[in-house]
Amino acid sequence: MARKTEKVTFAGALGDRLVGRLDLPQGEPRAYALFAHCFTCSKDLKAVAWLSRTLVERGLAVLRFDFTGLGESEGDFADSNFSSNLEDLHAAADFLRREHRAPSILIGHSLGGAAVLAMAEKVPEAVAVATIGAPADTSHLRDGLLAPAVAEVEERGEAEVRLGGRSFRVKRQFLEDIAVSPVRARLARLHKALLILHSPVYEIVDVDHARRIYQTAQHPKSFVSLDDADHLLSRQRDARYAAEVLATWVERYLPPAEAEVQAGSAPGGERPILQHGQVRVTGGASGFTQKIHTENHELLADEPLSVPGALDKGPNPYELLLASLGACTSMTLRMYADRKGLPLEGVSVLMSHSRVHAKDCADCEGKGARVDLIEKEIRLDGPLEEAHRQRMLEIADRCPVHRTLKSDFLIESRLV
Repeated sequence: MARKTEKVTFAGALGDRLVGRLDLPQGEPRAYALFAHCFTCSKDLKAVAWLSRTLVERGLAVLRFDFTGLGESEGDFADSNFSSNLEDLHAAADFLRREHRAPSILIGHSLGGAAVLAMAEKVPEAVAVATIGAPADTSHLRDGLLAPAVAEVEERGEAEVRLGGRSFRVKRQFLEDIAVSPVRARLARLHKALLILHSPVYEIVDVDHARRIYQTAQHPKSFVSLDDADHLLSRQRDARYAAEVLATWVERYLPPAEAEVQAGSAPGGERPILQHGQVRVTGGASGFTQKIHTENHELLADEPLSVPGALDKGPNPYELLLASLGACTSMTLRMYADRKGLPLEGVSVLMSHSRVHAKDCADCEGKGARVDLIEKEIRLDGPLEEAHRQRMLEIADRCPVHRTLKSDFLIESRLV
């Protein structure tokens, strides 16, 4: 697949100008991914470029950038720390959200993996997180790569450390920051699909870190071994394999590709041809995600992540029912206000559903069973007189969907 690369800039956590590359496929990207590189690495590391290229070939756009003080980005690395890296990532997500589309996928390599785990909750649009050789916390740096400099930093407040043939200045604040890691606590409440890619022969980040991440995270989660790959994925085949696995895995968490949308569920592979008022709901071979087609629209329904096997890719059936009633109520009030010339500036309908004992329901005839209770809290904005507000409350209960739910109606099912 043809691709293109754009050089982009945005302000980082410390106000410095950060530089990134946005790798794009030809045509509209299926989704946007945000990539966080490893400790003291850069966006131009060969493995990062190979990973990005493979994902672009699968129709994904990838933003990779240099953290503060690294690569082409401005700032002093010595003034940065893990916390500022999280803010840099947040700034990158904001850039994508502002200029293109918020990232649906967060990907992190090594310490970048710990970073995306720690900041994922700040990107509500992201549905999936993937880590490659990530640590379960940040404290391992002190006893690993930074071990030769720890004593000097504690004595003098800073020290030079050589990593990958380059010298970096590390200050006491960096060691203090990594000693308090937010990764494990935030990982436990991730609520996004998680893929852990790790090699059992890594020495820099032992495979036990992958085990700890997997045990802490909630489902859905997956682990794939990179076998004999080194930590930096310095062999192209290892980097491309990781990217291919990632791209295949994330497919199930993204909206259908345009080709799939056109295919729909009709015989012969064409998009379902529906008449006005018809709705077709189709499910797959597994899971609960449903495609809903109307004459001109498509949406998804699902169950929440608390249901085993569910992906939470759309509202659940009862939420769709409440949405239908709420939308009909709001539309009916708008039509009434327009017809009567009332100064209605906006409507908000808060819906909730519960099951209550019939004996607690004043309008219920039978008192021995439970009944469904739907509550509507309606807010009317605008300089309306109290008499008009009370009249509109009466009108709210006359919307077509409300009347349907209150009436006796038949549902007939048959096999086709």
